[in-house]
Amino acid sequence: MFKVLLRLYLVTMVTFGAAIYLVPELIVTVFHERFMHYNVDMSRGMQTLLVKQFHTVHAEQWPTLASELDTQFSPLRVNLLSINDPKFNARERHQLEQGQGVLRIGEWGWRTLMVSPLNRQQAIELVMPPDPFDMNVLYWSINVLTGAALLGCLLLWLRPHWRDLEQLKRTAAQIGLGHLSARTHISPRSNVHALASAFDTMAQDIESLLNQQRDLLNAVSHELRTPLTRLDFGLALVLCDDLPPASRDRLLVLVGHIRELDELVLELLSFSRLQNPALVPERVDVSLDEFIDSILGSFDEALETPDIVLDVLMQGTQARFALDPRLTARALQNLLRNAMRYCDHRIQVGVNVTPQGCELWVDDDGIGIAEADRERVFEPFYRLDRSRDRATGGFGLGLAISRRALEAQGGTLKLEQSPLGGARFRLWLPA
Repeated sequence: MFKVLLRLYLVTMVTFGAAIYLVPELIVTVFHERFMHYNVDMSRGMQTLLVKQFHTVHAEQWPTLASELDTQFSPLRVNLLSINDPKFNARERHQLEQGQGVLRIGEWGWRTLMVSPLNRQQAIELVMPPDPFDMNVLYWSINVLTGAALLGCLLLWLRPHWRDLEQLKRTAAQIGLGHLSARTHISPRSNVHALASAFDTMAQDIESLLNQQRDLLNAVSHELRTPLTRLDFGLALVLCDDLPPASRDRLLVLVGHIRELDELVLELLSFSRLQNPALVPERVDVSLDEFIDSILGSFDEALETPDIVLDVLMQGTQARFALDPRLTARALQNLLRNAMRYCDHRIQVGVNVTPQGCELWVDDDGIGIAEADRERVFEPFYRLDRSRDRATGGFGLGLAISRRALEAQGGTLKLEQSPLGGARFRLWLPA
């Protein structure tokens, strides 16, 4: 808030300061004649009295009288000048020769100089001196106090707006974290109530749509499993009979399709559960080397082939870390399965534990993923062109499930270029 307040205050004070000095100058310039007539009228009496005072004595005594009046009028200055003095311009000199007074005005339209002719050779000058230092300090004090008053007014005006905007920001952050029931609860008297009301309506619509989508996904997934199980069981019974080889091969292909659909349903259910905002990760203190070994144990058959070499790199001084074993294992299994699908010969799994958190990465030496696709691969059902084939590309849910499993624990999953030449999936879990 103070940053916004400072910017608003600086803009206000710069505008205020410029207006104080520029607006009067503009007004005086535009209405110069009116200001001149006004000051002439206001100074006519004093000029007349000065001229009469000098005309009561002989011209030889004018310098003495001017000196006495200068002392009496102090700090105003009274000077006896020649009409031909260089300080007068041609127009002013002509006015004095015609028996007219000369008047000069300065800032804010105040008169700074009054000259009255005594005869055709001499004139009496009354000079308004500049304000003394202490008066200037007082004037600046008025400006400072005015600025302080403006600052206080801005603070009083900005604080409720800032408070409500911060509440709106916190609510948006909560919705972004999955708490879809969060609302702003901003008073109708607030100036941002219309914005907050529109935001709450949008949040309500989003919550309803996502709940409907989640409920539909769960219902469809559960309903699909029953007929799929029946079909699998029925085909298994048929395969128990003596069948021609061609018919048996076709039935085995159908069994493979059914089991593929069943795997897709399981993936959909897993993704739907991870989308639930009520999901609370279970933090368990685990031994990282044993945890990694247990995950790699599920890939023993795939790793027995000599075509794939898998390295495990353990870094850091801490051997244990608190995490959700089920969610983290699911994320790593998906990433390892993805790496084995697209690597050429080598995969590396790395672990580095610091006081700030735990970093894991999965590298492969495949062709990698273009930078333009590195965020899109985490979208549900998105598969790269080279992985459109179901036999190699999967369903496009594995990476989405992995990222959501990390985000549920407050972590992140990013895709980078691997030092091995392929893709690096970097996982981060905060301590």
